[in-house]
Order: sequence, then structure tokens, then C-alpha cells
Amino acid sequence: MTTEVIQVLEELRTIKEELAYIKEHMPDKDMFLTPEEKQLLEESFENEKNGKTISSTALRKKIGI
Repeated sequence: MTTEVIQVLEELRTIKEELAYIKEHMPDKDMFLTPEEKQLLEESFENEKNGKTISSTALRKKIGI
């Protein structure tokens, strides 16, 4: 094999190792909220703080199930 081919193979091996490391340490994309989800969560906390929410038990009782 020529020197250039050997160098390319070594670089590819390095890239493959780095990619495996990145995949292993990459956070799950579902851990992060979208801006819309973040806004909804903030509204939810605010509604709970202001007493605008009810428990699921109370809701079931209210709708008769």
C-alpha cells in the first residue's frame, strides 16, 4: 500500500473512534424541551401556583367517571 492510502486509513480509523465516542456520550435529544414545550411547562407551573389546576381525582369526580 502507498503511504497516502495508509494515512487515509489511519485517519478513517481515528474518525470512526471519535464518532463512536460522540455517539456514546451524546445526550438524548428528548431530554431537551423545544421553546414551545418550555413555554407550556412554565404556564403549567404558573397555573398550579395560582390554583387554576385540579387533581385528576377531582376531575374524574367532576365529570362523573
